[in-house]
Amino acid sequence: MNDVVDFININRDRYVDELKQYLAIPSISALPEHASDIRRAAQWTADALTAAGMHNVRLIETPGNPVVYGDWLNAPGKPTILFYGHYDVQPVDPLNLWTTPPFEADVRDGEIYARGSADDKGQVFMHIKAVEAHMKKAGHLPLNIKFFIEGEEEVGSVHLDEFVRTHKSELAADVVVISDSPMFDRGIPSICYGLRGLTYFQIDLRGSKSDLHSGSFGGAVANPAFVLAQILTQMKDKSGRIRIPGFYDDVRPLSEAERAEWRKLPFNETRYRKDLGAPRLFGETGYSTLERVWARPTFEVNGLLSGFTGEGAKTVLPAVAMAKVSMRLVPDQDPKKIGDLFEAYLNKLAPKTVELKVTRMHGGKPWMTEFDNKYVRAAGRAIEKGFGKAPVFNREGGSIPVVSTFQEELGLPSVLFGVGLPDENAHAPNEKLDLSNFHNGIIASAFLYEEIANLE
Repeated sequence: MNDVVDFININRDRYVDELKQYLAIPSISALPEHASDIRRAAQWTADALTAAGMHNVRLIETPGNPVVYGDWLNAPGKPTILFYGHYDVQPVDPLNLWTTPPFEADVRDGEIYARGSADDKGQVFMHIKAVEAHMKKAGHLPLNIKFFIEGEEEVGSVHLDEFVRTHKSELAADVVVISDSPMFDRGIPSICYGLRGLTYFQIDLRGSKSDLHSGSFGGAVANPAFVLAQILTQMKDKSGRIRIPGFYDDVRPLSEAERAEWRKLPFNETRYRKDLGAPRLFGETGYSTLERVWARPTFEVNGLLSGFTGEGAKTVLPAVAMAKVSMRLVPDQDPKKIGDLFEAYLNKLAPKTVELKVTRMHGGKPWMTEFDNKYVRAAGRAIEKGFGKAPVFNREGGSIPVVSTFQEELGLPSVLFGVGLPDENAHAPNEKLDLSNFHNGIIASAFLYEEIANLE
C-alpha cells in the first residue's frame, strides 16, 4: 500500500485540476434546460472510470437520466463492492449569494467552492482516484468493484428503484459503499449508521378564478394565503410536536445506551447555533439537538408562494396559495403510511371555502444498520489510516432513499463513507469541499478496498 499512498500524495494537484473540470459541468437535474449538461456529466464520469482502469464502462439509459456503470471483476474469491453515487447537482439559486460563479471552481483557504463539490461529484471522484492509484501502482485491485452512478438523485431518484429491480444480477455484490454524507465535524471523521427517510408534498389552494381587489372583494371570499397559513400552524404545537394523528405510532424510540453515546460526542451547541446564524435553537421538547436531527421525525415548510411579492404595495386578494412541505422520517416509519395520514389530516383541516389539491412528490424510507457489523468496522479502520484518527459513529438527518432500496431489493448492507463537513452548504450558495478531507478520503478509500478484501 505504500506505493499506492505515495502515488496519491504525488498527484494531489492533478486531482484538483481534474475535479475542477468535473465541477464545471452544470448538471442540474431539476432544470430541463440542462439536459445536455446532464448527459455531458454522465459521459465525463464514464471517461474518468475508463481512464482509471475500469472495465465494461457504459451509459445505461433509463426513462430519465442515464446511469453510469463500470466494473473490475478480476479478483476471484474476493468480495465485491457496489459503489453508488450521483453526478447530478442542485440548482444554484440565489445566484447573487455566490462569492464566485458556481460552476467555476475556486480554491480558497484550503477548500474548493463549486456546486457539486461536496454533493456529490467530489466524493464520487475520490473513489475513482483511489481505484486509479491501485491500478497504476499494483496493476490490479485487491477486490472486485462495480460503480453505479446515477443522474437523478437531486430530483428524488424517481427511476432508480425500478432500475435496481431490473438489474439485480448486474448489481449483485457483498456490500454497498456510498460517499454522500458529511463527517461529524471538522477534524472528526465519522461513520454514519442511520439516515432519516422523507415524504414530500405540494399543497395548492384556490379561492377564486383570478386575483381580486382586496377592497372590493375582501370579506366576501376566503383568502387562500390566510387559509394556508391557518392550516400550516395546525401541523405542530408550540413544543414542536407534530399534530398529525398517528404520526408517531411507529417511531422507534432511542435507547438509553445510544443517547448516552451521543452525549459523549464533541458537540458544542452554542457554536452550532452561531454557525447557523440562529438567535435561538428550537425543536421538539425533551430531546437534545443531536437527537432531534438524527432520531426524531420532522414536519417542515420548504416553500411558500401567494399573492403580490414585488416591491411596493398592491392591494390584491390572491386567487391561489401554494406550499411545499416535507416530513423527515425515522425508523420504523413508512413514507406511504405517513403520507396517507398527512393527506387525511389536511383534508380534514381544509375549509370548503377553498379548493384543495395535494400532490405527493417523492420520498424514501429511513435506514439504520448495526454499527458493529464487519463492513462498518472495516471502513472505520480505513478511515483511521487515511485521516490519522479513529472515526466516531453517528446518524445523519438527511435522506439517501436508495440505501433502503439496496437493502430491500439486493439484500445488501451499506457503508456510508462520507468526507463532507456540516458547513459544506450542499444545497445552498457557496457549496464547498475541504481539500484536506478530499485527499485523505482518497487514501482512506484506497485502504477501504484493502480492508474489505481481507475480511474473513
